[in-house]
Amino acid sequence: MSDTKVYLLDGGSLVLDGYHVFWNRGPGGEVRFPVYSILIEHAEGRFLIDTGYDYDHVMKVLPFEKPIQEKHQTIPGALALLGLEPKDIDVVVNSHFHFDHCGGNKYFPHAKKICHRTEVPQACNPQPFEHLGYSDLSFSAEAAEARGATGQLLAGTTRANSTFEGIEGDVDLAKGVKLISTPGHSIGHYSLLVEFPKRKPIMFTIDAAYTQKSLETLCQAAFHIDPVAGVNSMRKVKTLAEDHGAELMYSHDMENFKTYRTGTQFYG
Repeated sequence: MSDTKVYLLDGGSLVLDGYHVFWNRGPGGEVRFPVYSILIEHAEGRFLIDTGYDYDHVMKVLPFEKPIQEKHQTIPGALALLGLEPKDIDVVVNSHFHFDHCGGNKYFPHAKKICHRTEVPQACNPQPFEHLGYSDLSFSAEAAEARGATGQLLAGTTRANSTFEGIEGDVDLAKGVKLISTPGHSIGHYSLLVEFPKRKPIMFTIDAAYTQKSLETLCQAAFHIDPVAGVNSMRKVKTLAEDHGAELMYSHDMENFKTYRTGTQFYG
């Protein structure tokens, strides 16, 4: 753990209406929000948590989200800023499989892959209101086949190299790196707690709470499968952050994101 460094890979930004960011609360109107992935350099390997969105997919399926993504904000581009290539990543963990968290998975056929055991089955057969969320199926040959979307697969993607280890509950990913089960936003959503030897821990809410206001008001995003579970997960995140004296970082909070270290800067 003495070598633990956390890099935030800036993946560009998208737009949602305020009533989707703050369910049944608003205010309405366009809200541009950041998307980023979390790279953990650790004595036990390099772990990548989520892989952002694919620009072409969003322009084809969700153009109303108005993606802005430069070359250095793609997963290969963001890794290149650190002198890395996709082959340098040992483990890819997906907090869930909404399109803005799995769009770069296709670049990591070699890596071990981990997610909650319910997430791939859900992507194969989502609820009617989840179809846009689970619209990028390039992360999984199994999901793409189940949904008749094999055209999304990168050449060379197979069931064998896009198979996930399914986990459940809170799980230690590595020493001082814990996946926190926070269902509600999706059926198997995970948040992330990272501890460091020389600074306070960081609790990444991921999509359990898009923004600081979301957590403070217990107002989740409109994109969810179980709102009661979502509120309970928000409470769990708040309690764990308090118990560990952790700094909170939010997935889609532009105001806070502007203060985060990105690019070659890191936490550690």
